[in-house]
Amino acid sequence: MAVISFKCPNCDGELIFDPATQKYKCEYCISTFTQEELDEMTPEESTEKHLGASSGYAGEADSTEADFDANVQDNSIGTAKKEEAVMYTCPSCGAEIITDATTAATFCYYCHNPVILGGRLSGEFLPDKIIPFEITKDEAVKQFLEYVGKKKFIPKAFFSKQQIENITGVYFPYWNYSADIENMMQGDARNVRVWTTGDIRYTETKYYHISRHGVVSLTNLTENALQKANAELARGVMPYNFEKMQDFNMGYLSGFMAEKRDIEKDGLMEVMQGLAKNYTDKMMRDTIKYSYVNIENSQMSFRGEEWSYCLLPVWTITYKGKNGKIYYYSMNGQTGEVCGELPVDHKKLALVSGAVSAAIFILGLLGGLLT
Repeated sequence: MAVISFKCPNCDGELIFDPATQKYKCEYCISTFTQEELDEMTPEESTEKHLGASSGYAGEADSTEADFDANVQDNSIGTAKKEEAVMYTCPSCGAEIITDATTAATFCYYCHNPVILGGRLSGEFLPDKIIPFEITKDEAVKQFLEYVGKKKFIPKAFFSKQQIENITGVYFPYWNYSADIENMMQGDARNVRVWTTGDIRYTETKYYHISRHGVVSLTNLTENALQKANAELARGVMPYNFEKMQDFNMGYLSGFMAEKRDIEKDGLMEVMQGLAKNYTDKMMRDTIKYSYVNIENSQMSFRGEEWSYCLLPVWTITYKGKNGKIYYYSMNGQTGEVCGELPVDHKKLALVSGAVSAAIFILGLLGGLLT
């Protein structure tokens, strides 16, 4: 499989995608290039090797590339997953780096240049769409500090300089689902009107037979496609503005990390169809404007379904607490929506609680002396 990096034609430095300008930028000579100009460039390429799954990283696996691809394709939801390790050669410095089977874009640990593992995103694993990052790393750090600054009991280590520098832009894989659902709904309804004239209270009840028939078109129902991702965080940074979705281009990954899906759409079919049915049922019911409604029969059929594999941008930080628990903070790389579970400094909390308790105790004593 190819390992790809994009070189600046002016100074041979690495090109990265710049969310602020939506262009490709060279960090060395500050040149910028449009997507059209990047398409005309020939990327630097190297190769990657597959390592044994069960023997650690000591030697190369005997399996062929076809065997590797078969192992990856077998990683559908609900299937036991084999750990795969892959070694690649950095096109910039020649260092050999080991990564796992789902990483599709990363950085060389030695020269820190961005590299894209192109073979991970080819063939059936080639994404259809991508939403590029719009929030820069500086903006992400600023918003992160503002967010944790409002929390009183966060450990200092969680927002230390070293920790903040670890904030990472990652493209996570998602399945995007659209469908047209035909729905036929029948039932009974009634309207009740109550009024009073003089000393007499009147109640009027009108009964109706209701029938609804329509087609609901749903687009951009999205679900996480990576098993190792925290599912709550993957959903928590939603929604995205899908009107800004672009056709996938490998260049958007330069300067960021990216993950390849390991959940296939077959494993999500029941979930996505269930969501579509719930939305359809709610939308149809919302057209029925009566005091009481009883649906006796509802039939749905899918007239058309479309799936697309897309990569969506997330800024994320992880923090290992003293109890060994991993805490996550994630930010939508397009809209800034935040999701996460923050650690608590129990010593700081205990000091504040003790001070408050002492103050209450002293006020109680003073109150007793004054009475």
